[in-house]
This record gives sequence, structure tokens and C-alpha cells, in this order.
Amino acid sequence: MMMSLGTFVFSLSTAAYQQLQRQMSWRHPTSERVGARAARQFVGPGEETIDLSGVIHAELADDLLTLDVLRELAAEGRSLALVEGNGTVYGAYVILSINEGRTEFFSDGTPRRIDFQLQLARTDDDAEEAAA
Repeated sequence: MMMSLGTFVFSLSTAAYQQLQRQMSWRHPTSERVGARAARQFVGPGEETIDLSGVIHAELADDLLTLDVLRELAAEGRSLALVEGNGTVYGAYVILSINEGRTEFFSDGTPRRIDFQLQLARTDDDAEEAAA
């Protein structure tokens, strides 16, 4: 197991990601002051996103409909726990987008290679606890 998003497990037999990009930000709004630089105040964490990109190979995958499972999870709109295979817990995330490209086809039109990009956004853990 490389990583799990809710009940979905990323692995060679499902969808193996080859790159993980994580972007985090923090909010520091400004207040204008006369004769001085604007004052900044830290008000908390900002956006946190994770982009996963990878390849599904027909020769290695158990099922080429793996991305359909992720689309169904995205359509539910729920926050899902993101946990790396080494035990790192990233927190609760929603699926913002899934991009898919199919190449290297068999004679019946089945793709031998499916490239994918998945964009996730962190949700407020406190909001999830309140909804439960």
C-alpha cells in the first residue's frame, strides 16, 4: 500500500502515483498604517492541497475502472482520511478534480496505459468532528 484515501488504496494493482506535490499556505492579512509598512497579523492556516500524478498499466492493474471508484468517492463530496503507507496521517481531504489520459491501446480499444492526475484539498478537521 502506497497510500489510502478513505477506503481507496493506492497501489501497483489499483493506481500507483509517481509524484506527490503538497502545497501549504498560512494567512497573514494586512492593515494599512500611515507612515509605516502595513501591519500583518497571523490568523491561521490557509489552503493545503495535494496533487498526485501517476500511471495505471493494464498489465499490472487488477481493474482498469479504478478511476471510476475515485470519481464515485468525489461525487459523494465527503472528506476522506489521507494516510500514507508509512503511517503518516495527512488529515481529511476532498477530491477536487481527476484528470485522465489514455494511450497505447490494445486492438479492441482498451488502453494499456492510463495517466492520471488527482487534486485533493484539505478540509477543516474540526468541521468533520462537528458533523459526526
